[in-house]
Amino acid sequence: MSSRPRQILDLDAATVRRARTLARRAGKPVVDLARSHTTVSVERATLRLAGLAGADHENVPWVNHLVDAVREGVGLEHGVTLPVWDALRRGEAPDLLTLAQKAASGGVRFEVPQGKAATAAGRAGRTAIARGIRTIDRQRAARDRLIARHGNPPRKPWIYLIVATGDIYEDIPQAQAAAREGADIIAVIRSTGQSLLDFVPEGATREGYAGTYATQENFRLMRAALDETSKELGRYVRLTNYASGLCMPEIAALAGLERLDMMLNDSMYGILFRDINPIRTFVDQRFSRQVHARAGIIINTGEDNYLTTADAVDAAHTVTVSQLLNEYFAKEAGLENWQLGLGHAFEIDPTVKDSFRLELAHALLARQLFPEAPLKWMPPTKHMTGDIFRGYLLDGFFNLAGAMTGQGILLVGMMTEAVVTPWISDRDLALQNVRYVMDAAGGLTEDFHPPRDGLIQTRARQVLGEAVELLDTIVTDTSTAGVPPLLAAIADGTFGSMKRPPTKGKGLDGVVRKADGYLNPATDLLETGETR
Repeated sequence: MSSRPRQILDLDAATVRRARTLARRAGKPVVDLARSHTTVSVERATLRLAGLAGADHENVPWVNHLVDAVREGVGLEHGVTLPVWDALRRGEAPDLLTLAQKAASGGVRFEVPQGKAATAAGRAGRTAIARGIRTIDRQRAARDRLIARHGNPPRKPWIYLIVATGDIYEDIPQAQAAAREGADIIAVIRSTGQSLLDFVPEGATREGYAGTYATQENFRLMRAALDETSKELGRYVRLTNYASGLCMPEIAALAGLERLDMMLNDSMYGILFRDINPIRTFVDQRFSRQVHARAGIIINTGEDNYLTTADAVDAAHTVTVSQLLNEYFAKEAGLENWQLGLGHAFEIDPTVKDSFRLELAHALLARQLFPEAPLKWMPPTKHMTGDIFRGYLLDGFFNLAGAMTGQGILLVGMMTEAVVTPWISDRDLALQNVRYVMDAAGGLTEDFHPPRDGLIQTRARQVLGEAVELLDTIVTDTSTAGVPPLLAAIADGTFGSMKRPPTKGKGLDGVVRKADGYLNPATDLLETGETR
């Protein structure tokens, strides 16, 4: 998917290996923590895979009702599968939906079965959940067929454009228009604050603020519309949404069921910028990435956000550290290189001397550290002033940097950033900017060779060296007994200048340590690759 420039930075191979080794050492204790815990959202996602959908008259999802009832009755230490399918086998209800409805009014008695009863309940739960996994498999196969029929975009990078009016029925024609104007990926940004909702809204929605709610029906509607446009244009148009926040596992499951192609899914974004509990986030992101791996979904990570709260020059190495950690967490969960849309951004203050040369150094470093990954390159936002002419020029420089360094996914910058939510005409002008630069300079990655030991090579090596130093500091820190070093670093404000301790944050009350005998067939099926 990515253009792969030759190794023109002369990075020291031993330093690169050490960076990955340190990232693995920093990440493994967090993975161990995620393996030993579950969350209410993981359990709700499991029920969604088993087919439980819908909501009550107050729009509270049935999965929330059922998980809450199980937790109140027997706890979640053993997961929901055993008590739920044991209740069904004991005749508490004829099906999963009726069980959830009865449980909402306190009309179900739950137990954690033992012996043969546990075996039978686990087998029945696995059968139901496996049907959802097979649906995800069929959707992945359908994507492959459509790509074979319609084709991929004829050039790289793929052009990524955001559409989000708040009304899904307004989003659809805007998304189709954007695709006709050249967008390869349509991202439907979520309504402000949805990441802090501990439930997934139901149905088609028309009232989002600065974005559109992520719901299963909205996913279905937009995917169907873009399938029509893909057929019209003769190229497969990809759809993106956000698997982050308190319902990360559930939204990942819904994305797999409805054939989304990419999902925003960063290992630390929710911790740093939404104050979601770190343990909750790492447990949820591991499960969500296992779903994405199975669904063939490309994840997009959020390193660009660090540079909105920290200086893009001083904190450049923290972006590299986060990319290395995201790579480790993603591969541990089963994602492949082609699914790693690691994030980085064009956010250096343009008044800084040699700012464009420094941007090239940072972009090349990311490109060469992750040569097989479809890196997601983010346009300027922090230093957009409302001067639309200056903004249009900055976006042109951003597009040029993408062309010169072989980025894989190029998010379209808007000259009206910091002024208004873009109009269709604004998006058209922005796409014209991209098309001009790519037509005029799209092959520059073949010709661009910064001089040996010049500013660009020297800066890239400096950032890599600082990243290794930071990772080494993280893994050797023993000042906080019993806390994984990475969690201690997050608590100290290492990333994005945000201090987030593991004992605080939203959603902590939804984290549960697994007991002996915990069972989740969804996790088992995702980890083994089995279908039944």
